[in-house]
Amino acid sequence: MTFLPDGYKEPVTDNYMKFLDGENHFRVLSSAIVGIEFWKEETNKEGEKVRKPVRRRMTEAITPDEIGVDKNGEPEKMKHFWAFVVYNRDAERIQILEITQKTIQRAIKTLAGNTKWGDPQEYDIVVTRSGEKFETEYVVQPDPKEKIDEAIVNEYKAMNINLEALFDGDDPFKTQEDVEDRNDDSAKEDMEIRDEEIDEIFDGKE
Repeated sequence: MTFLPDGYKEPVTDNYMKFLDGENHFRVLSSAIVGIEFWKEETNKEGEKVRKPVRRRMTEAITPDEIGVDKNGEPEKMKHFWAFVVYNRDAERIQILEITQKTIQRAIKTLAGNTKWGDPQEYDIVVTRSGEKFETEYVVQPDPKEKIDEAIVNEYKAMNINLEALFDGDDPFKTQEDVEDRNDDSAKEDMEIRDEEIDEIFDGKE
């Protein structure tokens, strides 16, 4: 008897797929959204400076004052991105995959336009990553066409993932119930603020 079960994998809880060294297997589950991404430094509620991604549709204008600067004081580079929902075979989890690497984009575009392969939702894709930093390389290969497990499709449909939320800086995995709960909490906070303002007026503090 071994200490850990055969085939044990550390659970993945991240909602976003990242390419790791070696082979990365996934099946595309949705159409892609495309746009421009750049990073901007903001101050959070705790007063800490954090870098956050900003994503814009291809038709939306970007003004110079919106673009942040990198650690060298140079303007942040803008990147063309794709984002779509995938089933990560290695993590056994539905996630969002964002691709900014041109080599991967071109390879998948070529597969999608090839009459023998076509829609990437009909076969798995394997992206093999090797090297580090500026020497990183990616090789894209399709697996033979195979029907995806219906349980995965049903799980994906039930999740109601909203990719368009990425353009608003929001969470694509947030459900309508989450939105309603947040709106209810916000309404309660607004009512509490108004009550305090009314009390101040009648107390002669305003």
